[in-house]
Amino acid sequence: MSQTENEPAEVILRIAAKGDGLTASGRFAWGTAPGDLLHADGRIEPGPHHATPPCRHFGQCGGCQLQQLDEPSLADFVEARVANASSSQELGAEHFAPPHLSLPHTRRRASLRAESSGGRVVLGFREAKSHRVVELAECPVMLPQFVALLAPLRKLLIRLGQEQEVPRQGRRGAKGKHSHARMASDIELAMTEQGIDLGIKGLSANGLAATELLLDFAREQGLARIVLDQGYGPEAVWEPEPVTVKLGGISVPFPAGAFLQATLDGEAALVGAACEWLEGAANVADLFSGLGTFAFALARQGSRVLAVEAARDAHLACKMAAERAQLPLFAMHRDLFRNPLLADELGKFDAVVLDPPRAGAREQVERLADSTVGRVVYVSCNPSSWSRDGALLIDAGYRLAEVRPVGQFRWSTHVELASLFVRD
Repeated sequence: MSQTENEPAEVILRIAAKGDGLTASGRFAWGTAPGDLLHADGRIEPGPHHATPPCRHFGQCGGCQLQQLDEPSLADFVEARVANASSSQELGAEHFAPPHLSLPHTRRRASLRAESSGGRVVLGFREAKSHRVVELAECPVMLPQFVALLAPLRKLLIRLGQEQEVPRQGRRGAKGKHSHARMASDIELAMTEQGIDLGIKGLSANGLAATELLLDFAREQGLARIVLDQGYGPEAVWEPEPVTVKLGGISVPFPAGAFLQATLDGEAALVGAACEWLEGAANVADLFSGLGTFAFALARQGSRVLAVEAARDAHLACKMAAERAQLPLFAMHRDLFRNPLLADELGKFDAVVLDPPRAGAREQVERLADSTVGRVVYVSCNPSSWSRDGALLIDAGYRLAEVRPVGQFRWSTHVELASLFVRD
């Protein structure tokens, strides 16, 4: 018996930030769950929290990292990501709510990749740590309507590729066999009030035949819209009626490629936290407001809301919907990274909501720290940048009253949260 075989197995104690299991000695092992045994030769002995992955692509597809976790250990991972970020900056959170986890088959937006070679199209997510694309036959994360669209969409892409085939030239210019045009496209899916919004970027669809293929596909699949970006920006080729999404009970125009929270229930958890914490606030500034995910709900609750957004199409959509609904919501177009609201501007508000990109909002938070705003609801998709920004608020005299972790991206290491900072 070798020395390695004599060495005792180590217990997986927790799941690290990137999804690998970690032992007391510092060994990492992918695909493990807390309580698994990691043997010296790398063999894994499943423990009580090791679940059977529900997807045949798990381990190859890079979309999920945590399908081996049962429900309690998945919830523990989401909560620990936020708690560890909070403790790393000594934010002193007074209350941690139980994490909210989105259920399987609820993801309402998805970004896929389509690539072709030799007349064959592969459509799916990229492999983990690779540029290769995994051909999806199933997906327990996305809405069933998205999964049902994959096979017809793959056939459409093949036919569109055939329309773009060019004849090879012989030695003297004579036409020979057709060569297959290589295709590489980014596919965006979003569920709207009218149905699936399909965006295709990087695909050439020139000529009447290609256009008719797209229109027939849209009708057959009951799509809300098809948007093509052939290198000159997105252009709708099918949109029988204006596409909208419902935010705070209000139908808001949905620009192509605009941001949506990943799941309806995850959005409800984040918006519900903001509305609960800011009930009674007369004047609220919603910073990095996007289409108005928080602004419309707060305005309908009775607050006067300033919604500030840098993306012009999202800003205009929010403004149009607010005017139609006659809500006390004013939309402002402003880049808060280059031109954050200053302390005296912020002083006009009882509370602020901010939901910045993954990098955080240091410039804006520094102005908040100098302001007299009493309540700050900070929603984040990156616990690390949130905790760094939060430390600035704590140093300025705020306290972290509550944190609510949210796992919208089920079985992935991507974690979100809502938090309430209060200045006494």
